[in-house]
Amino acid sequence: MYRITKEFHFSASHQLTHLPEDHQCARMHGHNYVVVVELARRELNADGFVRDYHELKPLKTYIDDEFDHRHLNNVLNVVSTAENLARHFFDWCAARWPETASVKVSETHKTWAEYRP
Repeated sequence: MYRITKEFHFSASHQLTHLPEDHQCARMHGHNYVVVVELARRELNADGFVRDYHELKPLKTYIDDEFDHRHLNNVLNVVSTAENLARHFFDWCAARWPETASVKVSETHKTWAEYRP
């Protein structure tokens, strides 16, 4: 299996209002998010790629236009956890690129959430 990854970045705020009032994530706060999309294929395409990295530019545009410097509670239809973001970006990518294998989202340099079907 051949695999490629590409990393994207954005900054946004969110608030997990369903958590107890004394939980730090119940307060509005922000992160510098990192999104890593992984694509995989058993065979390379005619150009010798899993997919040309340049073809992933629509994800950058989508993130920049819809997520960067936004309040995620107003953007997503689900609780704005890293896990739900990973699933959201996976679904968005898989609808465009069938080779999408997983999406990872980081809120801090020590934490990652991943969605992989």
